[in-house]
Amino acid sequence: MSVKAQSEALAKLRLEYETSGLEPTDLDENPILAFDTWLRQATEANCIEPNAMVLSTVDAEGWPTARNVLLKGLDDHGFAFYTNYNSEKGRALAATKKAALTFSWLQLHRQVRVSGTCEPIGDEQSDTYFAMRPRGSQIGAWASDQSQPVSSRAELEETFAETDTAWAGREISRPPHWGGYLVRPLRVEFWQGRPNRMHDRVAYTLTRGAETWTRSRLNP
Repeated sequence: MSVKAQSEALAKLRLEYETSGLEPTDLDENPILAFDTWLRQATEANCIEPNAMVLSTVDAEGWPTARNVLLKGLDDHGFAFYTNYNSEKGRALAATKKAALTFSWLQLHRQVRVSGTCEPIGDEQSDTYFAMRPRGSQIGAWASDQSQPVSSRAELEETFAETDTAWAGREISRPPHWGGYLVRPLRVEFWQGRPNRMHDRVAYTLTRGAETWTRSRLNP
C-alpha cells in the first residue's frame, strides 16, 4: 500500500462509540478516588496492561517527549512510577518538575489525562519497590545506561551478563541513579467515548492553597 493510499485508509478509519454516558456526579468528588474506580474497572474488563500510561515531559529547551511507562503506585498524594534518574525523562523532570500522564482503556472507550508537578520519591519507598522487582529487572537497572547510545545488542547483553556475574550470590541493592517519581495532580480529566463524537468529558482542577477540587463538564 502506498503512503497516499494508507493516508486515505486512515482518514476513513472510524469506530462509533456506543458506550453509556458519563455525568460529573457519576464520579467521586476526589479525582484520585474516581481514577481508582476506573482503574479497577479496566482491570476487571481485562484491558491489556491497565496500569500502562503515556508519560509526557518537556526538556529544558521546551521540546516535548512522550513514552509508555507503568503506574506502580497510587495514593492520596498522586501517581507513582520508577525509572533511571539519568534517563531522558529523568533529565526532563529535573529541569521542569512537571509531567503529564495519559491512560487509555480502549476496550472501555475511556481515557484519563493527568497533569501536575513531579518530584522524586523518598529512598525508603524506592528501596521497597526495587526489592519487589524480579532479579532480572534489578540486574537491568544496573546494566543499562538508559537513553545513552549502545553499539549493539551484543554489547548490551554482554554488560547484562557481566553485571549478573558481579552480583552472583548476593542480594541486589538499588542503584543510586534509579528510583521513583510522584506526579502530584493539578488537573485530571475523565473522557468517555460517545456516539457521533459527542463525547463526555469531566475535568477536575485543584485550587492550590485551599487544596479543593472543582469539577466541571467540558465540550467534547
